[in-house]
Amino acid sequence: MQAFTKMTGLVAPVDRVNVDTDAIIPKQFLKRIERTGFGQFLFFEWRFDEQGEVITSFPLNQPRYQGASVLISRANFGCGSSREHAPWAILDFGFRVVIAPSFADIFYNNCFKNGILPIKLSESQVEDLFQRTAATEGYQLNVDLENKVITDEQGLRIEFDLDEHRRQFLLQGLDDIGLTLQHGEAIDAYEQQHQNRLFA
Repeated sequence: MQAFTKMTGLVAPVDRVNVDTDAIIPKQFLKRIERTGFGQFLFFEWRFDEQGEVITSFPLNQPRYQGASVLISRANFGCGSSREHAPWAILDFGFRVVIAPSFADIFYNNCFKNGILPIKLSESQVEDLFQRTAATEGYQLNVDLENKVITDEQGLRIEFDLDEHRRQFLLQGLDDIGLTLQHGEAIDAYEQQHQNRLFA
């Protein structure tokens, strides 16, 4: 998993509450067995009409937001079913940071396991980001996980809270398997000590 320390990225808005995982990645696209390739289907039913034509009013289809790596949205982002494909699609589309007032618990946890930084800010702070994004084409945020701070070129500075264990997951680029493999020597020693018992 790619480590996350700090980044500067273009911001794209999805101004909706209760964005559920079926909206993030509709169920008809869950047949793939790889983790990659889901980005093309992100918000599919919001990005395309029933004839497959692009819905130009949806922000992610607008030229000014192309290449965005920071997504801002409203409360309860990632609610609904617990599909891990949702963070896969978000990451594959190019987003490394998702900012919202609140997240569904399972989606929130899955983000850290896939190299995405979900940041919880207050309703008023998120509203301010929406206004800044709308007012400035090419609006970017600097996200510093090492110091847990968000800044922009206009003097904005927002500190955010994050559980230290999760922060280390991202800083070191570790998922659950990677965390376990850090103890490889101890695991090997244990297996050697118990080899006879295991294969008796």
